[in-house]
Amino acid sequence: MVCEKPLTTDVRDAEQLTREAAQQGVVGTVPFVYRFHPMVREMRARVDRGETGRIALASGSYLQDWLSNSSDTNWRVDPKLGGASRTFADIGSHWFDLLEFILGDRVARLSAQFATQFAAREDRSADTMVVTEDTVTVQFTTAGGVLGSFAASQVARGRKNRLAIELSGDAHSFAFDQENPESLWRGDELGGRTLVRDPKTLAPDAARLCIVPAGHPQGYQECFNAFVADTYAAIRGEHREGLPTFRDGLRSVQLVEAVVGSARTGGDWARGLTQEQAA
Repeated sequence: MVCEKPLTTDVRDAEQLTREAAQQGVVGTVPFVYRFHPMVREMRARVDRGETGRIALASGSYLQDWLSNSSDTNWRVDPKLGGASRTFADIGSHWFDLLEFILGDRVARLSAQFATQFAAREDRSADTMVVTEDTVTVQFTTAGGVLGSFAASQVARGRKNRLAIELSGDAHSFAFDQENPESLWRGDELGGRTLVRDPKTLAPDAARLCIVPAGHPQGYQECFNAFVADTYAAIRGEHREGLPTFRDGLRSVQLVEAVVGSARTGGDWARGLTQEQAA
């Protein structure tokens, strides 16, 4: 069973879906497909084997411009259809899924702020007041002590789909930019180096996702194809590393609720975000 994110628009329903899937033995997956970029898997592998050293800072953004005009609208603008959050639930959820996937660590507390650029947008029937956010910023700390900052916007002119994440360690830093998915940046005190997608040099889990030779571009569509292929493999009883399941969807809904709650109180810190999820 494949369910697009958000898995649900509240934690209680997400817990119920996750629990029922487990009880029925159903494979439930959620398309957090940016996990399937080979260079994301390479970044994860290098973090896992300690190449970063101690990570002090995680930073990044997810910027789009498809709602940059007051005449631009979508069903997600309406909280009755898309839930209390728009920008964070729609695209910030992807960034935080990548963060926790790459780090192997969880956000423990966060503080968020929302901004809405247009008070009204054209609706299918009439202009309505917009209460979902166009822009969001989040400060956070992980259970492992990593400090972080994140910004997302759907009104960032000129940015089409820029998901960028950088981890700063005391040995090396690594950065990935989804608009340039064939490379990974590695930095140290001597400068920076660009690592390219070449299955001959990548970690096994990254090389597995390379479906064309180095120098032949692959991107988002291949990520989605790999997600679908790994979902079918899981249904056949095979294990595929990094497949996002309903538990990951539940985790995302938990973070969305925490971000919305913090933003509504002017940025109060939401805590206790590492509690075990429903089985």
